[in-house]
Amino acid sequence: MNTRRNLLLGAGMAAAGLAALGTGLAGRNWAAPESEYAEGDSFGARYFPNLTLYTHLGKRVKLYDDLMRDKVVAFNMMYTMCGGLCPTMTANLRGTQKLLGDRAGRNVFMYSITLQPELDTPEILREYAESHHVGPGWLFLTGDPADLEKLRRKLGFFDPDPVVDADRTTHIRMVRIGNDRYDQWTMASARSQPEQLVAVINMVDRTVDFTSHDGKDASLRV
Repeated sequence: MNTRRNLLLGAGMAAAGLAALGTGLAGRNWAAPESEYAEGDSFGARYFPNLTLYTHLGKRVKLYDDLMRDKVVAFNMMYTMCGGLCPTMTANLRGTQKLLGDRAGRNVFMYSITLQPELDTPEILREYAESHHVGPGWLFLTGDPADLEKLRRKLGFFDPDPVVDADRTTHIRMVRIGNDRYDQWTMASARSQPEQLVAVINMVDRTVDFTSHDGKDASLRV
């Protein structure tokens, strides 16, 4: 069964759909005015605005140049005051990070973006990350509310119904997974088991030659 081929076909379609996706919250003036898009000819460089963001470690970063360029990435949306599903989603992603082992922060990079930047400062995000025992290779991100709103939509975390879209909890259920170097993008449920999330990541990570359906077995290229 050519699972890799089937998923990558779907990922290619997701990338095309992502390009068709198309902003608005007032807030703190986090970012200095700079060029919005990164230089380069890749789909990601053209599509993703090179926004200024801040990590839970207090570091100022550029979205595309520092976090995405040529990387395998997994994005999800969250906010620290979220109860209910959010702790479950974070636990699933923590399990995913554990299964990735030393690939996390080397081959695969995980990013959690706050939906409530007016409250989730880098300090608050750091406390949250520490309470969930987040390791290297996984950053929690905040920034200017208007920038994060734009990024949310660019990543496909939105609903066309404005009433549904206004509910933050509708945006925390999925993980956007992609390989910027090869312009391959797909999505997975954040409620998936860690083994399933790793399997999806492996399908777009070309450093992996083989993966089982549960993501546990993978042969890495040297």
